[in-house]
Amino acid sequence: MNRTVPAAALAFAVGALLIAGGSYAHRGTPTWLLFVPLALTCAGVVVRTRAPLLCLGLGIVGITIDGFVGPSLGAVLIFTDNLYAAALYGPAGLTRILLGTTSVLAVGAGATAGFLAADWRALAVMGVQAGLVLVTPVLTAVYLREQRDRAAAERARAEQVARLAELDRQAAITAERTQMARELHDMIANHFSAIAIQSTAALSRQDLDRETVRKVMESVRENSVAGMAEMRAMIGLLRQEGDEAESETTRPRLGDADPLVERVRQAGMDVRTRVEGEPRELPPSVDLAGYRILQEALTNALKHGESPISVMVGYERDQVVLRVDNTLSADRRGGLPGAGAGLIGMRERAALVGGRFEAGAVDGEGWRVSAALPTTELNASPSRAWSDSAAEKKNAGGGR
Repeated sequence: MNRTVPAAALAFAVGALLIAGGSYAHRGTPTWLLFVPLALTCAGVVVRTRAPLLCLGLGIVGITIDGFVGPSLGAVLIFTDNLYAAALYGPAGLTRILLGTTSVLAVGAGATAGFLAADWRALAVMGVQAGLVLVTPVLTAVYLREQRDRAAAERARAEQVARLAELDRQAAITAERTQMARELHDMIANHFSAIAIQSTAALSRQDLDRETVRKVMESVRENSVAGMAEMRAMIGLLRQEGDEAESETTRPRLGDADPLVERVRQAGMDVRTRVEGEPRELPPSVDLAGYRILQEALTNALKHGESPISVMVGYERDQVVLRVDNTLSADRRGGLPGAGAGLIGMRERAALVGGRFEAGAVDGEGWRVSAALPTTELNASPSRAWSDSAAEKKNAGGGR
């Protein structure tokens, strides 16, 4: 509004000067009548952006009156702005109608002039003039409108790409946090569970001799040092960049799981292990997943179970199979305490390498954890991953 009012006033002033200079068709009508259509077309300039349809209506009324009393050059020039504003700011359908209508009017005006004058030169002159007055403003508005719409579409596309990039970033952060939480849980829980159980036993038993207490404390110290060493290794791994982060020396291997079994034995549990098939080199992701699943299964058996614990590692043609069985302590048979982070982590690790995972009670008194991890690229696709949802729901209230 602040810009259109001065523009309309300026247009009226220029049109008045043109009328005063004689730029109109002299038909013997009073000169002051020429200011009426000029005022109407200038009124359309005032509302050109806020009400383009009204702008067009005022312009049509003004130019029609001007055609009877003039016409005047000023009203014609301002009417071109009325057409331009209606085509640019009005509905898209109106723009198409205006383009077709003005084209037909321009051709019709040229043909009529040529017929009445019986001269093709009159047709050409009138046709060009009508085209300049009617068609050119609309074509200009169509071009600018297309540019404006294209720019708006580009902005919307850029905003969408930015939103998708932000969603990808958040998903990557969530995945990294989940992986870090899983690694921390698997590393720390095993050592701290052994420390808690051994220290509790040492504190609750008053009949232990000095040598037995010393052995327990040595085991506690060994688990503490091992836990700290793994924590330092993980921190160092997180600080590395690029290919250095894939260092083979820092990756736990399923074939190096003997210390896991030994720590459980030192905590007072009877662990029986057996290996079926010929041990072989496994893909790094499968090797790490198998090690962590075995580590968490032994930790859960240590916290919630009783001796004996049976561990089986089977190397088959296309997969490696892990199975850990233990007897539940009497106070755990009604349901296992905990938030279920261990079961969730094991299930996630198996799914990430396209494997299968099951965990649940066996015969009411035992607990079994089993996992089958593919060792070929075809079978290791995550799309083949599945989990026992029934067992998950059964144990969701008391996962280990």
